[in-house]
Amino acid sequence: MTVELLIQAIVRQTTILIAQLATSGDTRAPLAHVAHQVFLELVRELERQGVSRKVSADMFGLGLRTYQRKIQRFSESSTDQGRSLWVAVLDFIQSAGSASRADIFVRFAGDDDAQVRAVLHDLCESGLITPAGSGATLTYQITSDEELARLRQLRKNDGLDELLWALIYREGPLAFSELAAQKLDEVELGRALGRLVDTGRVEFSAEERVYRAKHLVVPLGSPVGWEAAVFDHFKALVNTVTQRLGGDRSSATLANRVGGSTYTLDVWSGHPHAEEAYRTLGELRQRLGDLRVKVEEYNAAHEMPDELTQVVLYVGQCLIRQGSDDTEG
Repeated sequence: MTVELLIQAIVRQTTILIAQLATSGDTRAPLAHVAHQVFLELVRELERQGVSRKVSADMFGLGLRTYQRKIQRFSESSTDQGRSLWVAVLDFIQSAGSASRADIFVRFAGDDDAQVRAVLHDLCESGLITPAGSGATLTYQITSDEELARLRQLRKNDGLDELLWALIYREGPLAFSELAAQKLDEVELGRALGRLVDTGRVEFSAEERVYRAKHLVVPLGSPVGWEAAVFDHFKALVNTVTQRLGGDRSSATLANRVGGSTYTLDVWSGHPHAEEAYRTLGELRQRLGDLRVKVEEYNAAHEMPDELTQVVLYVGQCLIRQGSDDTEG
């Protein structure tokens, strides 16, 4: 029962993260495919770990035939991410060129009115549609194709280079086809990879036809690349936990090379150690940054062997205001 409770708690925290990512900035990312993707990824990972389909089906509480049909059905539709209400409303207005508020509510009568209003507000805020008139005469017009294209071009590839760099560094070497399988536009993918290779962040092996990266650095405070930082943090966390689960869980010591610790310090205004607690993350970052520079300088002056060990340290800090719902990252 303890493991089931732990899984439920982790799923809950993961859904919080997904919800935050799906609504960050001005985006409203479609989520219709997420449940299917989670199921398929779990199936693939269980198979990778040697669990038979019969046992895996039992773990999902399904009969083998039902389980296999579900895999087939989801696999066939996994590339169709569905249409969120946000996208459907935008497409409706775009196809009509202009639509009254009343027409929109009639068209989406099966949806909650509050959600439709929220979507219209978001579309206006993001500049994709423009309201005209007021009250009963209120209409929404689609932004011109030229302006829409300009907005999309400005936003769609922000941080793409850094995220690809992180993917290649953590999961590489990767072939172009493996990266394109992430549902990326192949033209934009090719351009991004070209930029990464030209700047030396990523290397391309013509013989193996794969991309690899020997290092990854997302500058502190960079206006782009936060997606890469989020992925890198989460990947480090997952790797640490899975390696710890695969080892002897009863032998945790400070000398262990795999593991983690969480420290919670309760401080308040006037507390003698409050400022020390706040600045600790900065000091740790400075020490680890200096260590990384020394290691990279040595590695640059010496030939690196084919087999090596990556020592991954994830250091994070947040502030949770007790008595309020505010959390500062």
